[in-house]
Amino acid sequence: MYPADYKYTKDHEWIKVEGATGRVGITDFAQKQLGDVVYLDLPQVGRVVKQGEAFGTVESVKAVSELYSPVSGEVTAINTTLTDKPEAVNKDPHGSWMIEIQIASPAELAALLPVADYSALVK
Repeated sequence: MYPADYKYTKDHEWIKVEGATGRVGITDFAQKQLGDVVYLDLPQVGRVVKQGEAFGTVESVKAVSELYSPVSGEVTAINTTLTDKPEAVNKDPHGSWMIEIQIASPAELAALLPVADYSALVK
């Protein structure tokens, strides 16, 4: 259910690393807990975030939740398709990246959960 090549946070974000950058989104577990996603507040390109720091919010019919960065770095892109159609997160949470980040410290990836550990966390 969860892609094996992604890394996960205990806050239910994922990162797919490609070279020195990573794409970040929320997990299937998170979108199910939220319900229908109706709005995303994402950061500006160029914003620098620290690992564990909130970079935006996701609003659903149930609640507003903060989004936390799995790694430190600079936001290099936002998925503008999601800002126009946030409900895509519910349909394909692992294919719906929210931000792309230039990873400042690749060593931080070691603190993230591999798929087996994340799957056990959400059982």
